[in-house]
Amino acid sequence: MASIGSKWIMCLIVFVLFYMQQVKSSSELELLLSMKTSMKDPLGSLHDWIPRSQSFCHWNGVVCDDLSHVAKIELSGKNLSGKLSETIFNFPHVESIDLSNNQLYGEIPSNISTCLALRFLNLSNNNFTGPLPQGSRIPLVETLDLSNNMISGKIPENIGLFSRLKVLDFGGNVLVGSIPKSIANISSLEFLTLASNQLIGEIPRELGLLKNLKLIYLGYNNLSGGIPEEIGELSSLYHLDLVYNNLTGEIPSSLGNLTNLEYLFLYINKLTGPIPRSLFNLKKIISLDLSDNFLSGEIPELISQLQNLEVLQLFANNFTGRIPNTLSSLPRLQVLQLWSNKLSGEIPKDLGKHNNLTILDLSTNNLTGKIPETICYSNHLFKLILFSNSLHGEIPVSLSHCKSLQRVRLQNNHLTGELSPEFTKLPLVYFLDISGNNLFGSISERRWDMPSLQMLNLARNKFFGTLPDSFGSKKLENLDLSENDFNSTIPKNFGELSELMELKLGSNKLSGEIPNELSSCKKIVSLDLSHNRFSGQIPTSLSEMQVLSLLDLSMNELSGEIPPNLGKVESLVLVNISHNHFSGYLPSTGAFLAINSSAVVGNQLCARGDDDITSGLTPCKSLKKSSIWWFFLTFLLGILVLLVFSALVVVFIQRRRELKLKKVESTTQEYGNNWEIQFFDSKASKSITLDDILGIGVSYKGGFYSEISNMQVFVKKLNVNIPTSFWTNIQELGNIRHPNVVKILAACKSEKGGILVYEYVQGKDLSEVIRVMSWERRQKVAIGISRALKYLHCSCSQSIFIGDLSTRKVIIDGKDEPRLRLSLPTTSYVGPEYNGISEKSDIHGFGLVLIELLTGKNRDDAEFGKRESIVDWARYCYSECHLETWIEPLLKSDAVNNQNKMVEMMNVALQCTASEPAARPCASDVAKTLDSFVRSNSCGLGLKRCGSV
Repeated sequence: MASIGSKWIMCLIVFVLFYMQQVKSSSELELLLSMKTSMKDPLGSLHDWIPRSQSFCHWNGVVCDDLSHVAKIELSGKNLSGKLSETIFNFPHVESIDLSNNQLYGEIPSNISTCLALRFLNLSNNNFTGPLPQGSRIPLVETLDLSNNMISGKIPENIGLFSRLKVLDFGGNVLVGSIPKSIANISSLEFLTLASNQLIGEIPRELGLLKNLKLIYLGYNNLSGGIPEEIGELSSLYHLDLVYNNLTGEIPSSLGNLTNLEYLFLYINKLTGPIPRSLFNLKKIISLDLSDNFLSGEIPELISQLQNLEVLQLFANNFTGRIPNTLSSLPRLQVLQLWSNKLSGEIPKDLGKHNNLTILDLSTNNLTGKIPETICYSNHLFKLILFSNSLHGEIPVSLSHCKSLQRVRLQNNHLTGELSPEFTKLPLVYFLDISGNNLFGSISERRWDMPSLQMLNLARNKFFGTLPDSFGSKKLENLDLSENDFNSTIPKNFGELSELMELKLGSNKLSGEIPNELSSCKKIVSLDLSHNRFSGQIPTSLSEMQVLSLLDLSMNELSGEIPPNLGKVESLVLVNISHNHFSGYLPSTGAFLAINSSAVVGNQLCARGDDDITSGLTPCKSLKKSSIWWFFLTFLLGILVLLVFSALVVVFIQRRRELKLKKVESTTQEYGNNWEIQFFDSKASKSITLDDILGIGVSYKGGFYSEISNMQVFVKKLNVNIPTSFWTNIQELGNIRHPNVVKILAACKSEKGGILVYEYVQGKDLSEVIRVMSWERRQKVAIGISRALKYLHCSCSQSIFIGDLSTRKVIIDGKDEPRLRLSLPTTSYVGPEYNGISEKSDIHGFGLVLIELLTGKNRDDAEFGKRESIVDWARYCYSECHLETWIEPLLKSDAVNNQNKMVEMMNVALQCTASEPAARPCASDVAKTLDSFVRSNSCGLGLKRCGSV
């Protein structure tokens, strides 16, 4: 009986255990189904999560242990969305949860600490908000990755309770406060990332207690104070990144004890003093970037000890002395950027001979001597930047055989000699600037075969002879041959340069007539032929150049009358025809309406009317009649001719006066009775009255839409204090004619306010359509805005600044062209420097637009807190180099074939949003860069930072 009883008890135990197992399995099944219910699954990744279809252990993304318990949930990159259910942390045996790279949002559930078996948790690259769970502790967790979300608040003080953590990544959020000292209690920690937040205070010295640390990434915060000496005690550290903070003081010499360090990034801080000699004990260092600080002293020859060094960036500091000769002995050196220091002496003569150089930028120093022949021995050099030094001698013959070169800037030195025949046949060079030297010789006696060339600047040299018929490129956009001794005619083949936007041939000895073929260059914006010996008449075909903005024909021997149609080129803003032999009437339209007297002096021109007050020309006098036949003819037709002539004069004067400032009274009381009004469009001046403008139209996008006399206009009231310089500013804006800028037709001002009348552009604001635009459309928008900025900053008689450039100021018209609507500048946003409106504040705003085009996020998104935090976030994302983590989800399918272009556009955006205004590029460089990389394969995409472009 005892034996039977014991068997019965054993059966009962087995049954109970089996029953408990089934209960647990049933519970885990319900948890999984509850998870599925809380999420949207557009890709169908959870299609097999169906009860009773099969064991959940075979479901997609579910891994079970040997006892059929859920051990892992792996659903990374499935485009799941929705709030994260608390059930995710109720699995009693789960060890790993990976929901990264999805679209999950809301707060992270507070019951995270109930997941007692959890070792790995990755919720990165989602849209989680709210604070980090407080008071939570997961005793066994080793990896905790919550990066690239929008988590706010402070890092909990009890973070030190995660005693087994090896990987802690809170980067790319909007965390505030200081780094808790308790983090030093996580003795097992190997990887610490808190970058791209809004953390303040000093770096805790207690980090020196974490002897297992291999990586520290605290960049893109607002940390202050010095770099703790104690970090030098972390003997396992191989990566230290403290960039883009406000760190001060000297670099601790203790960092030289980090014998396993491979990457040291301290750029964009406020560090001072010399480079500690101990740093040259870091024999494993691969990349060293100390740029954008206030470091001083000399670069020691001890640098030869860094035999594994691949990237050395020390630019934008105060280093003095010579460039160490021992740099030439570093066999793996690829990137060397020392620009914008106070270095002197010669470039090491063997530089490049034993290196593997791809980028060399030594510009804006005090270097002398010759360019080394060895500089391209690697055959990989694609970027050579040496401008603004005192280099002399000839351009090395070896550079003529450097087929890898793409960007060459040697301007503003003392280089001499002729260009070698092979130098004009470099196949990949797209940007070549050797201006401001003493180079000489004939450039037409050699064959130009540079198929990639987009920008060529040979200005301010001593080249002579004839101009070449071709430069071997159909992509040429900017050609500057000014201030040389060329003495030929302009080749007719120049008319084949279909992409040309800027042609400068001024200050040479060119002669002959201006060829009609130039009018075939439909994209020319700026044409400078001044200070030459051109003769003949102005070709009437120049009036066919519909985007021509600047025309300088001064100091030549041109004659005849000014083509009347030239004044009808709407884009033309600046004209200079002074010191020629022109005669007859000055056109009374377009840019000639307000032409300055200095731009017409030295001719035999006369004005059509007595009311010409800007050109300084006297009115044209009637010709004397001497023949009897003419006398009788005049007698018979005198009255008729007089009437016709008088009528024409009246019409002409009336037309001139239509565009002049007028004072008008109105019965409308809202803005006062006494008004000043000026038209900038002759058609509008005939069709629109002040009462039409003051009449209420249809409310539309912050203004009013009206249709007046078959003219569609947009009327915007200026709710600002009208400055005394109102008419000066508006005159500049009203004269703008550019395909990417909305035309201002008229402006009104009273003692109480002002009104601007624009042409009506049918379309939507960029902010309204950006989220549904394809990659190709976004590229087009970026290029169009950059061209408008280049025009406003560089081509107007006085630089015009927008003041608050954003996607709300850009209209996308029916042809998908971006159109900027200008107004009186305000100071609502002027970049992070808050120093008023300038070219650099516009460039910063454009950088933010580029970031929004790429990521879909803008500076007003609440999750970024401070206005500039989106820049910090973008820099962090870019430095991580995971395109899929920051690109707009809609663009992910386009990223397969356009990844390089997207990364390069982000590179441009980050240069535009540099914290220091002086570090931001100018509008013309931005436009050239965007144009160049969109049309061709980008170069240098693997580089995280740009030197002097």
